[in-house]
Amino acid sequence: MSHSLRYEVNCSILFTELPLLERPAAVRQAGFDAVEFWWPFDRAVPGDKEIDAFVAAVEEAGVSLVGLNFAAGDMPGGDRGLLSWPARSAEFRDNIDVTIGIGERLGCRAFNALYGNRTGEHTAAEQDELATENLARAAEAAARIDGTVLIEPVSGADRYPLRTAADALAVIDRVQTSTGAANVGLLADLYHLAVNGDDVDKVIAEHTARIAHVQIADSPGRNQPGTGELPLHRQLAELETRGYRGWVGLEYKPSAASTDSFDWLPRERRASA
Repeated sequence: MSHSLRYEVNCSILFTELPLLERPAAVRQAGFDAVEFWWPFDRAVPGDKEIDAFVAAVEEAGVSLVGLNFAAGDMPGGDRGLLSWPARSAEFRDNIDVTIGIGERLGCRAFNALYGNRTGEHTAAEQDELATENLARAAEAAARIDGTVLIEPVSGADRYPLRTAADALAVIDRVQTSTGAANVGLLADLYHLAVNGDDVDKVIAEHTARIAHVQIADSPGRNQPGTGELPLHRQLAELETRGYRGWVGLEYKPSAASTDSFDWLPRERRASA
C-alpha cells in the first residue's frame, strides 16, 4: 500500500463486535487516529443526548471524524439512502442540519449522501429531479463549514441506480450545472466499482481530480486487502501519483476479529501524522 496516503477506519462495518460508542477507542488502540461512520443513529433526527454521547465517544478516543453519512434509511433492510425517495424526502431534509452540525462539532468535512433506490411509484426522472434539489440543499449546508457532499456508486443493491463512476459523475454534473454547487464530489469505493464491472484503472486515470474520498475492500468477499484479487496496492499508488491527497477509508468486513484484520498495514503507517 502507498506509504503517504492517510488511512482511517469505518466504525460501522469494522469492530462490530463492540458497542458502537466503544469502537472509536478500539480504532485508536489499533494505531489509527481517524474514523468514519455510516449514519450512527436509528432515526434521522436523534435526541441531543444521543448526539452528545456520539460526539463524546469520538473526542474521548482521541480520533478525528473524517467521514459521516447522512441518514440512509434501514441499511440492513435494503434501504440505500433517502436523497431521491419522495416518501422520505422530508426526513432527509430534516437530517441535513443534524449531520452538518455533528460535522461542525467534530471537524468532519466529508458527508456521504447515498442516492436512494428506485421506487415503483415514481419515474426515474422524478426521482432524479428530487435528488438534485436535495443535493443542492445538502451542499449549501455543508458549504457553511467548508464541507463536501459525496456521491457514491454502490454494489449489491439492485434498485440503486448509481453503479459506475460515470453514473455518479453525471449526478454531480447535474447538481453543479443547475445550482453552481462546487462542493459535491465522487466517493470512489474501489470495491463497489470493481464488483459492478467498472474500469477502475480508467476512472483513476481520468477522474482523480474529481475524487473527494476513497474507500477500499478486497473482492471477492469484501474483506481486508490481500484476501481477494483486486490490485488495491497498485491502484492506491496510482491515485497518489495522480495527486489524490484525501483519506482512504477501510470499509471492509474483517474475515476474523477486527484487530487482526489490519496486518496488511504496518502499525507505523496507520496514524495519519
